[in-house]
Amino acid sequence: MRQELQSLPKTLAEDVAKNLVMVARLIDEDPEGAYGYSRVALRLASRVAAVREAAGFAAYASQKYSEALAEFRAARRMTGNVDLWPVMADCERGLGRPEKALDMAGAPEVHKLDKAGQVEMRLVAAGARRDMGQLDAAIVTLQSPELASGSVQPWTARLRYAYADALLAAGRDSEAREWFAKAVEADRDGSTDASDRLAELDGVEFTDALDETDALDETDENAETDENAETDENAETDENADNGVTGESGNAEPADKD
Repeated sequence: MRQELQSLPKTLAEDVAKNLVMVARLIDEDPEGAYGYSRVALRLASRVAAVREAAGFAAYASQKYSEALAEFRAARRMTGNVDLWPVMADCERGLGRPEKALDMAGAPEVHKLDKAGQVEMRLVAAGARRDMGQLDAAIVTLQSPELASGSVQPWTARLRYAYADALLAAGRDSEAREWFAKAVEADRDGSTDASDRLAELDGVEFTDALDETDALDETDENAETDENAETDENAETDENADNGVTGESGNAEPADKD
């Protein structure tokens, strides 16, 4: 990306780079914020392929699929690279066109992808099958040498998770549990919620310790407030008694005179 920015004047390249850094920092936690920075970078350097790609991913993360697809297509035209083919197909899914995504899954471009790209394309194709209500076809689509392999690759956890989720949707709960467990084994960086799904299938419920602590603190605070209020009330009663106040009106009753 830095090499591509060298085609720009130095000051402009620095400004574009700063906006792209912010896109990378925010895209997971604040997609809309990342999208805003991507639009600035795009306005400054729309003829740089890396900028168009970054703008595409920011739009994709913000679920602006039509805009994302346009940016990915522009980046692909500039570079001739097919790496974006799976995410372009997923944009078609986001636009409600799973049939188009399946067409792309069978296109010659898929054979030019590396192994990670081919696995990603398989995930997109399975998702398209599910969009069309074809659960059994989605399961078959995910069955592959990469799924059966015992080695853990960057895509392994997501592939196993998708397979487990498809099995569960098809009512094959015991098999789904097995594959969620396998996904947990491969998910070293917590990229999926496979552990939560597995616990849910096992009927395990988790209690947030922080929430419980807050509740206890609130209970103690309320008890302390009640105790202070009771103490103040008792003190006031004692004071009234010392002053001879016994009636509700606050006036002392006269003593009997013989």
